[in-house]
Amino acid sequence: MVNYRKYISSAAVLASGFFLAQSTVSTVLYSQAYDNQRSTLNLPSPVTSVAERTILSAKELVDINVNTMMADPVLKNATWGFVVYDPKTKKVISSYNENTPLVPASTTKLLTTETALNLLGENYRWMTQLEYSGTVDENGVLNGNLYLIGSGDPSLGTNKAGAWSYRDIISDFMGGLSREGIRKVNGDIIIQTALFKGNIAVLPENVVWLENNNYYLPVGTTREINPANEKLIVKKSGFSSDKKYFYVSPYVKQMVYAEKYEGDGTLTTKLPDAPAYLANTFRTTLVKSGIGVTGKVIPKMTDAAPEARKLVAAYKSPTLGDIVFYTNQHSDNSLAEALLKTAGFQKMGDQTSESGRMVVTEHLRNESFDMMGLNYMDGSGLSRSNNVTPISQVKFLTSLMDEKYYKTYFTSLPVGGQSGTLKRMFIGTGNGQVFAKTGTLNKVKTLAGYLKTNSGKTLVFSLMVNNYSGSVDMVKKRMEKILEPALDL
Repeated sequence: MVNYRKYISSAAVLASGFFLAQSTVSTVLYSQAYDNQRSTLNLPSPVTSVAERTILSAKELVDINVNTMMADPVLKNATWGFVVYDPKTKKVISSYNENTPLVPASTTKLLTTETALNLLGENYRWMTQLEYSGTVDENGVLNGNLYLIGSGDPSLGTNKAGAWSYRDIISDFMGGLSREGIRKVNGDIIIQTALFKGNIAVLPENVVWLENNNYYLPVGTTREINPANEKLIVKKSGFSSDKKYFYVSPYVKQMVYAEKYEGDGTLTTKLPDAPAYLANTFRTTLVKSGIGVTGKVIPKMTDAAPEARKLVAAYKSPTLGDIVFYTNQHSDNSLAEALLKTAGFQKMGDQTSESGRMVVTEHLRNESFDMMGLNYMDGSGLSRSNNVTPISQVKFLTSLMDEKYYKTYFTSLPVGGQSGTLKRMFIGTGNGQVFAKTGTLNKVKTLAGYLKTNSGKTLVFSLMVNNYSGSVDMVKKRMEKILEPALDL
């Protein structure tokens, strides 16, 4: 941690020299008119004058701004940490509480998405295939079964990252049947996948369900909700600002909110079984198109004695690089959790979140990640039991700069003032120079990634704030203020 005393003293001396009528340096205090008021405390305010910027170094300016925020009423009772790091010299430029474990919120996705890229490669794709068994007679009757072979594609039918819609996939499958001359199916449609046996999972420890004003609200329902606790149906136009928990009511099938969450900790996705939805929609489309199907849709996870089958059509998902881009730009929780499960399956042979957590933590350990203070509970960052230190985040991000997939990883991060979840931050200073993953939970705001300085250097930073006062917009402004002078380093 830097010693700020000498910088505080020099700033005060400079201020008195340049502004003779001013005997003290002031700081802003929090009130209803917070940003328009000044106190009389003899503490430094963020350094913004041209004179101060001319005489003080960029590092001194960063240090003074960090020190000022320690007394800022929005942050003074918070637990927060900050590091800005030079990847070339491998040295900390400025820091505060850099070794303190903090709740990282969605910056957890930095670990999840990198592990997936490392294990699978940026060009990895999930395959969903249509096959058939049996024979096709001269009248176009298939005496056999149709098979939908899945591989756990997390983007299936979602349109995310360029993924096809269910309609597009089914249209392609219909074209395949036409090429094979199949006009009737005298058999079943069998769903076969050993991956993702339904998307039902117990929520990880200490997960906050659906919080107000967050960009990453998971789509889902909860089970065994007491309708008496449902306070109001929330309209599509927006959410109420004074209630905390949102969920899709299993009783009215609409979004509702409650003052406290009464669920049993079971999460189901909007489409509980994507392959089944695809198969049933495919069957309906076949029948409507005049292609009769005598059998039913039957799930079969494994097949000890598989029939001989012929490939009809194959749908490839977007590349993993595309999926990671979408995940980090939009902070997509469902994709992050799917990547966690995919990593677990690839290394341990099953699709559970627990296996995924084991694979990620083992990967991080093998990559010399600073495990001190790390608690990795889920792939998305929804759990408040997640913990990581600012120094471990910056060293991790620094280590990736030599990886072959670094460009893909770097490009996936939102850009300040321009894209993703950073589009409304750094609109002025720092626009196009901050490349970082954001994180937001109730009273948690985090940011970690890379800075392109005005001199062309790339620096790495982490800034995590837990249990702040005021609004999230107030915290965002202070984060911008802390990082602003770092652009001149």
